[in-house]
Amino acid sequence: MHAEEHGATDCEVTETEARAEVERLLSDTRFHATERQRAILRYLAERHFCGHDDGVKAYSIAIDVLGRSSSFEPSLDPIVRIEVSRLRSAVANYYEAFQQVGWVSIDLPKGKYVVVFSKAATGEPAESGEVEGTRGQEAERAYSATPTETAMPAAASVTRPKKWIIPVSSAAVLCVALSAATAAWLYTRPVFTTRPVVSVIISAADERLEGEATLTRDILITALTQFQTLTVTSTDDVTGSVSPTSRVQSGRSYRIDMKYYGDHDDRSVWWQIVDSGSGDLLKAGLDRVEGDGKSVQAVSDELVAALSRRFATSRGVINSIEIHQNAIGALGNACILRAEYELDDGSPADVAGTADCLERTVAAEPSNADAAATLSRVLIAKEDGLVPPEIVARPLTLANRAVSLAPLSDRAQIALMMAQFQAGRIPTAISAGNRALALNPNNPDAAAKLGMILFAAGYWQAAAAMAEGSAKSMDVVPHDAQLVLALDAYRRGDWSDASLLAEQVNCSDFVVRALRAASLGQLGSDAAAQRLSQLRSQNPDFESNFQRLIAGRRYQPALVASMEEGLRKAGAHLSSEGLASAF
Repeated sequence: MHAEEHGATDCEVTETEARAEVERLLSDTRFHATERQRAILRYLAERHFCGHDDGVKAYSIAIDVLGRSSSFEPSLDPIVRIEVSRLRSAVANYYEAFQQVGWVSIDLPKGKYVVVFSKAATGEPAESGEVEGTRGQEAERAYSATPTETAMPAAASVTRPKKWIIPVSSAAVLCVALSAATAAWLYTRPVFTTRPVVSVIISAADERLEGEATLTRDILITALTQFQTLTVTSTDDVTGSVSPTSRVQSGRSYRIDMKYYGDHDDRSVWWQIVDSGSGDLLKAGLDRVEGDGKSVQAVSDELVAALSRRFATSRGVINSIEIHQNAIGALGNACILRAEYELDDGSPADVAGTADCLERTVAAEPSNADAAATLSRVLIAKEDGLVPPEIVARPLTLANRAVSLAPLSDRAQIALMMAQFQAGRIPTAISAGNRALALNPNNPDAAAKLGMILFAAGYWQAAAAMAEGSAKSMDVVPHDAQLVLALDAYRRGDWSDASLLAEQVNCSDFVVRALRAASLGQLGSDAAAQRLSQLRSQNPDFESNFQRLIAGRRYQPALVASMEEGLRKAGAHLSSEGLASAF
């Protein structure tokens, strides 16, 4: 609502009231605006308090708030106009739905970049977040469902904003101080990130393939939704909300543009990932499936499996971008993605480093099933060995809570699988792994981890099949899948293949390093001593603690004995302590 549209009253807005309204609005979870738009609102408000009632230039907003370079040209880049327009709509929609008598309101008039503060007719304002009477409750429901259909409340009489006259020298000093304080407030509070928002668009190069292209798109959307790492939508517009305890950065918005091609029985999809906010092209590629007499449905399924893994896995294109673009200390989705990345890398020290942000995320959002599930896995992985019963108890509790909060989440079932496995409940763990795969058959992480548990339980062929399946159509193969294949080769006495496969595992896992040395030891290679030296440098006490370090993997005794033999041939002096004490 615009202040110019209402008659003046005796009501005036003080600077204290205006500042309080800015904070109240930004802390209200019902205010739907992105982090970028919130930063613009705060910036315009501070400039207003510094006496810039004539507005701010688009160039200043682009440089000071949006991080554009000094070469920014407003006439060529409409980002400021677009963001302010969206902010104006978000503010107007909010006050249309929730405005109460006595509230100060904020307006962003069209034509210039400025904020105006006004006050409704006299009356007692309600507490922040409360809605007055039946009208307010109806407005809240309508606003939450379909903002564009919300009925306009009766206009209240308001006054034009009060202007404060400050000496020029004092105003300059005050502006500098306020700008510094605002920057500190914006960038020292933890950022709470959410899942990225993705829209999917496909077209056929040949109009005769339009039906196939549409089918592929529909199946792909379902597959992306099953991963639950992305928010799939039909629009690239993004809104967010603010938590009272932290800054919230709503999920970034991406558009997946695809072109569907047919060459005889073969089908291919050219794709590109575009940042919906900036329009920047981030990544492009091509996936192809050979027909070989397959049905249209089978070809679509195979394409979707490849595309969904490429886009939606933790190490997929979009989530890799999210990891690199979010601050290291960010909570929420960025923290979860980093933890999953470190879990796949296998370094206990790096995994442990993600525990703090996950603990804070769970504390801030107790209903966040993804955070609870990932924290469960981190608490187990950072032990780097057999996890004592008293330590397993909490991961089990977190995993069960995640399943209770999100029963259709493969992440939750994976966490439960790993916790049950560490508790020694192998059949229960395998059941949880199968549920994870049933919920999301395209998740390579679920298949790889289930394969590792099957291998530990002695189901060799099933484990190898799982590992091979999880590696299909993947740029980055899960390290558990690679490790299963390397261990299986070692179990079969194929030392050369085991050595080659172990070298290909890109992680700092203790078992991988031990397997490299043991394989070369079994081969009698001169390189075994070098690998053993590297193992000692990274795990100085492994020779006296080998049984404890390996016990948590629950490998079959014959395999463990064979690894000990290989390590001794490489020159290791292992303790003779038996496995019984480790369990």
